[in-house]
Amino acid sequence: MTKIERADVFAAGRRGGHGDLHAYRVRGRGRGAVVLWIGGEGDEPDQVLALPEADRCQVPVFVTVRQARVYASRRGRRLATAEANTLELTRVQHWLEDPVRRSVPSGDVLESWNFFEDLARGLGGIHRLPQQSAVHHSAYEKLFGDECGAWTPAEQRAVLELMTAGVELWNSCPVIVKPCSKIVFDSGRVGPGDL
Repeated sequence: MTKIERADVFAAGRRGGHGDLHAYRVRGRGRGAVVLWIGGEGDEPDQVLALPEADRCQVPVFVTVRQARVYASRRGRRLATAEANTLELTRVQHWLEDPVRRSVPSGDVLESWNFFEDLARGLGGIHRLPQQSAVHHSAYEKLFGDECGAWTPAEQRAVLELMTAGVELWNSCPVIVKPCSKIVFDSGRVGPGDL
């Protein structure tokens, strides 16, 4: 792929989206970073920015929002806001360790669910998440209404399965740690010291 094609993919998103560009901080145990998130326009879905390389996509990751802003600026884009929202993925990971004894961090689970879908969409790997069914939709509606205590056992299993797969997707997706210098980490864990 040529540099021009890469620039076009960055400017338009993988599916032609020209939506707002946001820096989004993800704090997880295995990996923490700032990513770029593209809001979908109209009927287009949101997605995490991932750049195609050969037969896969890679997510550019940054240590700071400023680095993400400079990266976007050098490609002719501006961030829609100066600051980044933060996903506290560690809270979800903590809950996943013992979901029977720990209360559901509903806001973080909801935000994680949305992030995992957007990440999978950006990577072209939506198949890496469980296929969502009516039980997922019901669980999501209850989560959205902060009614996790009303989950059926099937709904809770569906959420646990999706969260587990999403955490694995985030921790294993190929990332470009220094996008300008093109340092790529395959499915290994990238910690704060690596960024």
